[in-house]
Amino acid sequence: MVDVSVIIVSYNTKKLTLQCIKSVLNEGSDLKKEIIVVDNASSDGSREEIRKIKSGCRIIVNDINLGFAKACNLGIKSAKGKYILLLNSDTKVKKQSIKKLIDFADKSKKIGAVGPKLLNPGGTVQASVFRQPTVKRAIRQYFLNDGKLLDKYAPGDKKPVSVEVLVMAAFLISPEAKEKVGLLDERYFMYYEDFDYCKRVLEKGLKIYYLPLAEVVHHHGASAGESRGQWRILRDSSLIYHGVLGHYLFNFILWSGQKWQNFSKR
Repeated sequence: MVDVSVIIVSYNTKKLTLQCIKSVLNEGSDLKKEIIVVDNASSDGSREEIRKIKSGCRIIVNDINLGFAKACNLGIKSAKGKYILLLNSDTKVKKQSIKKLIDFADKSKKIGAVGPKLLNPGGTVQASVFRQPTVKRAIRQYFLNDGKLLDKYAPGDKKPVSVEVLVMAAFLISPEAKEKVGLLDERYFMYYEDFDYCKRVLEKGLKIYYLPLAEVVHHHGASAGESRGQWRILRDSSLIYHGVLGHYLFNFILWSGQKWQNFSKR
């Protein structure tokens, strides 16, 4: 049986994608791994180079850029592994890190997802955890000065930490989550699919953990590529996640709260 299916969505990041694949193959553990690269119509020669990799790696080629969620789902549907690891093409897995994620998940109860500590290329810790973005939290942060509740952060603990949302740059999905939560919501082209999936994991009574002992280097933003307007994609995803009324209410609170904070500093 395959222990883990590593799904890498690739879009015009040939050099980084090949580096990512190499890091998975050389991760150093005795896990039985399969690598599934889902290529979103790259035009940089990625597909040709990936096809040259014969050991434990296969590729699914899309004729158009389907976005992150749809591409991940194609990989998940064809996966044979007990666990699913979503891995951005701009990441590099450190030694034994996939095994550490799976060992932790195997020993824990009601695990839905586990994420490693993300590192910047220079070795500093990269923020990779969120709290769910609610109107109440927006009011507390921007009008009541109650911390940075909506900001992305990195837990300082050295032990595993239960969290609400993990970014999907490196995101291990447990067998129970795969069964109870299912696939990513394909309405999201890019952005907010991590918030949505993590919310559904928690709603099923499963837990999400940040595991600092496992480490993955992440070239933040490199895998997004140049798509059809980052701002427009973010707005469209927010409308899906919050709903139309919730989107405008939430963003009005952010906008007016920032204005209020600037005014209060005068």
